[in-house]
Formats: sequence, structure tokens, C-alpha cells
Amino acid sequence: MVAGRVVVYGGRGALGAKCVSHLKAANFWVASIDLAENPEADVNIAVQTTDGFVQQESSIVNAIGNALKEQKLDGIFCVAGGWAGGNASKDLAKSSELMWNQSVCSSVLAATLASKFLKDGGVLQLTGAKAALDATPGMIGYGMAKAAVHHLTKSLAGKDGGLPVNSHVLAILPITLDTPMNRKWMPKADFSTWTPLEFVADLFVKWARGDDRPSSGSLIQLVTKESKTSLIHS
Repeated sequence: MVAGRVVVYGGRGALGAKCVSHLKAANFWVASIDLAENPEADVNIAVQTTDGFVQQESSIVNAIGNALKEQKLDGIFCVAGGWAGGNASKDLAKSSELMWNQSVCSSVLAATLASKFLKDGGVLQLTGAKAALDATPGMIGYGMAKAAVHHLTKSLAGKDGGLPVNSHVLAILPITLDTPMNRKWMPKADFSTWTPLEFVADLFVKWARGDDRPSSGSLIQLVTKESKTSLIHS
């Protein structure tokens, strides 16, 4: 029996793939939106990078609508994103454009999907960053994009945000996720301070079921110390 229906935006990345696996194991029907297919997902929708932003929106909305066939979603989990450094004297325009496309555009499209397909009382999750709560001088484009996601989360939670009745919009704010790529580039780091992907995926399963959700509009810092992760709400 299907526990519910969810979308993972960024379902082929390290975190996204882990989320797809955990949600499937919990008997959810899962659609993945990404540049490449995730073989575990029930439905795969490819993002066409050659299309303009509005054209991408139209294509993804139509594809999800066709896949759902009048059904509604219990949750949309947007974990698409990336990282790039850069300041005013080095790659600011380049890194800012990249980060905007990877973090803000994906979050906006996830919000559009939520407005059309999320059931009353469903959950929309976006991905910000704890670093963007303060200045990010060595990675300005990244900080600006993530701060925009924080603003989007708060705005969508308002009464005129355009989401279905009683829906929750939440943003996780990781510090460092324990991914293979992060381990490759930072092999001498203290991994006990990195948040395991399994922790995040299990959190999303709970939220998809309607369990232990923070208040809508919450920015939820994921703080890991000695391999134990705490949630700090703001």
C-alpha cells in the first residue's frame, strides 16, 4: 500500500538519492526531478538546462501533472543546490549566477509545484544554509542565494504565500553534510561534526507522514557535534 506521494527535487545528488531510497523504503511513491535519472524513483523528470527558467517551469509542471493523474502530493523536498566560492574581486558574477540557478531557481520551481499539487496539510521543504545567517565574504554568491531561500521560506509561510491550506513550508540549514564529495575534498576534517545524509532522509520521511513538523516558516539549523545532530529552529 502506498504511504503517500512525494517529489524529490534534486533526486540524483548525494542527499537526494538518499532521500529517494528512504522514502521508497517507507512505501512512498516518489518522483525525482534532476538532470539525470534516479533508477529507484517511480517517475523521473529531466530538467532541461537549455530551456529558459519559465520554460523549465512549464515543462516540469506539465510532467508532474501527467504523472500524478489528479492525485495530490504529501510532500515536496527540494535538495538541489551546490557550492561555489567567490568575492568581489574573484568570480562574483559567475558564482552568483551559478548559485542562483542551483538554489533559488530550484526552490522557486518547488514552490510553484507546491501551489498546484500539494495536498492541504502537505509539506514543502527547501534547503538553505546556516552560513547564510551571517556574512559570507569568501562565498558571496552562495550566501546571497541561500539567504534568498530563507526569505522565500518565510514568505511562503505567510497567509498570502499561495500554498494550500494548512501546508507547512520548512527550510533546513545544514553546516556540512557528510557526502562522498565532501570527504574527498576535505579528508582531514572532523567528520563527527558533519550531518549524516541518513539523518536528513529520516527527517523527511517523518515530515512526509506529518510527524514532528516544526511550525511553518521555520529555518531549521542542523548542528552536529560528536556525531549527534540537533535541530535548532528560528
